[in-house]
Amino acid sequence: MLDSAHFLQNFNLTLTSPVELIKCLRSIKEHAFSASPYPVIITLEDHLTPDLQAKVAEMVVETFGDLLYYPDSECPKEFPSPESLKKRIIISTKPPKEYLAAKNDKEKNGNSQNLDDDEAWGKEVPDLQTVLDKVSAFAFARSPPNYKSIITIRAGKPKGEISEALKDDLDKVRRLSLSEQQLEKIAATHAADLIRFSHRNLLRIYPKGTRFNSSNYNPFVGWIHGAQMVAFNMQGYGRSLWLMHGFYKSNGGSGYVKKPDFLLTVGPNNEVFDPKASLPIKKTLKVKVYMGDGWRIDFKKTHFDSYSPPDFYTRVGIAGVPADTIMKKTKIIEDNWTPVWNEEFIFHLTVPELALLRIEVHEYDMSEKDDFAGQTCLPVSELRLGIRAVPLFDRKGIQFNSVKLLMRFEFV
Repeated sequence: MLDSAHFLQNFNLTLTSPVELIKCLRSIKEHAFSASPYPVIITLEDHLTPDLQAKVAEMVVETFGDLLYYPDSECPKEFPSPESLKKRIIISTKPPKEYLAAKNDKEKNGNSQNLDDDEAWGKEVPDLQTVLDKVSAFAFARSPPNYKSIITIRAGKPKGEISEALKDDLDKVRRLSLSEQQLEKIAATHAADLIRFSHRNLLRIYPKGTRFNSSNYNPFVGWIHGAQMVAFNMQGYGRSLWLMHGFYKSNGGSGYVKKPDFLLTVGPNNEVFDPKASLPIKKTLKVKVYMGDGWRIDFKKTHFDSYSPPDFYTRVGIAGVPADTIMKKTKIIEDNWTPVWNEEFIFHLTVPELALLRIEVHEYDMSEKDDFAGQTCLPVSELRLGIRAVPLFDRKGIQFNSVKLLMRFEFV
């Protein structure tokens, strides 16, 4: 997503040595376009000594060769489109002077962080309304000449007043990076400015550094404010990552999802989309859960209960803007490997363009935590209507061989 009109699937990867870096670059070159021909943007966070900087730049150029895209100018007035950059690899980073200034500010001001963690596996996705109410790239001190020439997306972090940092410059476009904590604070006071900024520029959100267990945050906080790049930790798993997987099932799993028009336009009074506004219902989705099967094939007989068949129930809900977000669940079917629920759920959607249908199956346990039995997230905008066999996935997003739900989807 080089232009600002798309959401781009974005993951965080931490490298700790030159050997890991060269392996990573070679792997990217080999697999970059296996799933899609659309461009790959590389943002690596490396803290290198000056004597290694030229070598790393050389690695990038030599590894990617003709795949590497060189920008036409140092400060472009608009980003190229994904269509125009198929089969190309893009570098996004801070210009050397900006990196050095940011590094000095960080050392001057200290680096204190909140050590709490919002999501270990098993917890619900951090509530979007609560978050709203509560309120990379190579790093170079000096850069070899050829490195600056390959920076397509000039990155930076907000400096001074946030209203100034979010001002749109008609003479150039840029990428602004915000931590998840910064996003929450700014969204509470400058939500409209964030969305206006993302009309022409790229907005990237990244996880707080204290997520040492590779947990993640609610990606919808970024998406509903126009952020094109919502960086995620890919080493872990959990409900937030399930949402990320589901969101990018759109557009054939290409990693690029077109932004809805309301996140790209300005009204007659210069107004923009308000994620917290009370909006009229656009669509009503009716979901019926008939039955499930396949666990007896994919799981051992004693996986859920040692002495009896499992007691399954299904959770069905919507992830999206705060007004649409909700979870419901079926009754528990006791002692049955092939549960039949025949239950129907109705969801009134104000922003169906950003909505995901969440589906989870659990096995009820009276004395301990309920057992996980499968999940999936599906973009509402791409649901295939009618009666469908819906495959389920494990915690890491790998599809089960046999486990499926028989469901019906319709708009009424």
